Amino acid sequence: MESLAAWFENNFSAAAGMPKELIYFGAILISCVLVLAFMLLLVLFFIWEERKVSGHIQSRVGPMRVGGWHGWAQTIADTIKLFLKEDIVPRAADKRLFLLAPFLAFFGVFAAFVVLPYGERTLVTDLNVGVFYILAITSFSVIAIVVAGWASNNKWSLYGAMRSAAQIVSYEIPMTIAVLVPVLYVGSMSMVSLSEAQSGGVWNWIVFRSPFTFVAFIIFFIASLAETNRTPFDLPEAESELVAGFHTEYTGIKFAMFFLAEYAALFLVSGVATTLFLGGWNGILPTQIMPGPVVFCVKSLFLVFVIIWLRWTLPRLRVDQLMYMCWKVLLPISFVCLLGVAVQKLLF
Repeated sequence: MESLAAWFENNFSAAAGMPKELIYFGAILISCVLVLAFMLLLVLFFIWEERKVSGHIQSRVGPMRVGGWHGWAQTIADTIKLFLKEDIVPRAADKRLFLLAPFLAFFGVFAAFVVLPYGERTLVTDLNVGVFYILAITSFSVIAIVVAGWASNNKWSLYGAMRSAAQIVSYEIPMTIAVLVPVLYVGSMSMVSLSEAQSGGVWNWIVFRSPFTFVAFIIFFIASLAETNRTPFDLPEAESELVAGFHTEYTGIKFAMFFLAEYAALFLVSGVATTLFLGGWNGILPTQIMPGPVVFCVKSLFLVFVIIWLRWTLPRLRVDQLMYMCWKVLLPISFVCLLGVAVQKLLF
């Protein structure tokens, strides 16, 4: 097993006559550019997919004209429009923090993408604390939302930011405990090791190892909806109450960066769920028929579809219901799952 950067280092350092450190840095840079391009394509597809799914659920057809086939270029046209719109900064806003918030939101998601193991040799880098790294780096989203809400000098933005901070900090606890279940089962925090431990067939996927791991997957998936501010946990962006929540005052490219971070986070949490519980790049068919990266993307895209499906199916929870779900339902059950897996590993 070697990362893409290590492969560049081993194969091109001698041929190019350059120091390994320089080759490694160049490989990391190229890998990050590829990940960024992959993120942008995913976001364009997810926005189009959400429009089409919501349209069919509501007995509509969604975008149909721009680009021809089912309006596939509608999102591209909207992106160009956002880039050309005037960039407005409120007079009473904190301009530096107002500008910084969208970049923080984007950075937290982008930095987490580099440890996702898309395939056996399709990854940027493998950290021995990859799971901990993802949990830590995605906390930038909370900082970005609070900074955006406070710097906007808008009451609706501040209300949305405070809601989001309370929600994300609360749901991080059952999510982290659910993540510890496969980590405890495998005995490693490396994303690659977690995927490798699930090879050998569907029955070896962690989600099917025991009832505790299956319930832990459900808890992780529910908590990931809250972490990404998706329905039924979209209170920070409740349009009927808070206009647009924490990004009410944002326009143009900065508004687009918030959207980019939100939709990229959908694939991120789905990719983490795939790696931890659904076998990672290990599929049902042989790798000659369906390579590992294809299997990983298919699983992750299916989970993204479920997230979009739930958005246009479930109603929004109240604040008290949201907190009740976290502290009195998910948290106790996640502790039971963790204890159950610990006892199972100890006895068997």
